[in-house]
Amino acid sequence: MILPVILAGGSGTRLWPLSRTEHPKQFLNLINDSSLLENTLERVSSNNFLAPFVLCHQSHRFTTAEQLRLLNLSNASLLLEPESKNTAPAVALAAFNAIKMHDDPVMVVLSADHSLSDVKVFEHAVMDASLLAERGYLVSLGVPASHPETGYGYIKKGEALNLANGYAISQFVEKPSLALAESFVASQQYLFNTGIFAFKASTFLQELKKFCPDIYQYCEMAVERSRNDLDFIRVDEGAFSKTPCISIDYAIMEKTKRAAVVPLNTPWSDIGSYASLWQACEQDSKGNVIKGDVIALDSTNSLITSENKLVTTLGVDNLVIVDTKDALLVTTKVHAQQVKTLVDTLAHQNRPELATHREVYRPWGKYDTLDDGENFLVKRVSVKPGEQLSLQKHSHRAEHWIVVKGQARATINERTHNVHANESVYIPIGAVHRLENVTDELLELIEVQTGEYLSEDDIIRLEDKYNRGLI
Repeated sequence: MILPVILAGGSGTRLWPLSRTEHPKQFLNLINDSSLLENTLERVSSNNFLAPFVLCHQSHRFTTAEQLRLLNLSNASLLLEPESKNTAPAVALAAFNAIKMHDDPVMVVLSADHSLSDVKVFEHAVMDASLLAERGYLVSLGVPASHPETGYGYIKKGEALNLANGYAISQFVEKPSLALAESFVASQQYLFNTGIFAFKASTFLQELKKFCPDIYQYCEMAVERSRNDLDFIRVDEGAFSKTPCISIDYAIMEKTKRAAVVPLNTPWSDIGSYASLWQACEQDSKGNVIKGDVIALDSTNSLITSENKLVTTLGVDNLVIVDTKDALLVTTKVHAQQVKTLVDTLAHQNRPELATHREVYRPWGKYDTLDDGENFLVKRVSVKPGEQLSLQKHSHRAEHWIVVKGQARATINERTHNVHANESVYIPIGAVHRLENVTDELLELIEVQTGEYLSEDDIIRLEDKYNRGLI
């Protein structure tokens, strides 16, 4: 059987403000009622596949684990990357673990943030690719270039292989000009490079050792020194930090003599910009993609989304309007590829909207910042059944908890008591405290913080069931 390796470590900067550093696009429901990661996992859920390996940044581990839980994938392996090093080191981690856990399987490598229309066509192409992989090829899956696209990489087909609908790879081309892309489409010899691969773990590692021995060495060391943490596999941070940051294409595929490509004949998108998101979503009779509370009059070919307020348009065309709880983006689809420039400006100004949404997810639930001002901050806090916040204290702030739904168990210093709906409790500055939901219903409360310093770094954890940082 085939081992799926899901790369879920991307940041999705060109989809800001929907995608943020701490909650990027792979965890969002952009195409349908499931996240891009969940759609990817469903794509490899048949009996032809082993339980998947999922690689993510360590800061996203609980979000990733929660989405695996929603799909009942308790047998999946979740590998944590200490830092983002692009695809070649990430796949090396998976390959070393694959040999250790599954002998030497064929791995199919997928990005967690792509959209694919026909799962059956995809699985058939993967089966073809796996036959080539068993023969020692490193296989890319390529979608026939049906339209000129300057934001994608291309693969030129070489001679046909006498096996599994495969071709040798004649050339890789990265993000061509529009004129060149148009000539690629006209020639019918080029495929979009999807970043989906199939190869035996041992073949990948052999070529990695040949062309990038430093990645091989440090990733092998990182896996040898790895440890289990709850349901996660933590590789050694010191060894992994020494690996170069490079993609599979640059590290291996453009150098190896074993490269092959199998056509994937289904609509595909990397959801890399708002233009591609608009194209991947179902459009109304006027070419609009509308999500949320939106009224669009005499408006055409636009993507308009609203999280929590009415958005109206009149007489607009080819716009992207994205309204979240704390940020608004207005641009054209033509400029949608350049949102990263705006993100760079936000980073230079150290804007918090770059990293986090107003609504922030935690392993125990989430909170939404409702209001803030001088010496106060108000949150709506939701705690999942059976979960608890860390045992903690604050040096600079006091808190009031007002329960609005469910029942809380509050520990303040040496005293523990239950707090019901319409009841409240006060936590003085410096008090050791914990909030728990010991019921089987969602707990919701309003938290009012008061003090001269109200930042999230004023948390001193004394105990934590999720193994987050303690003092």
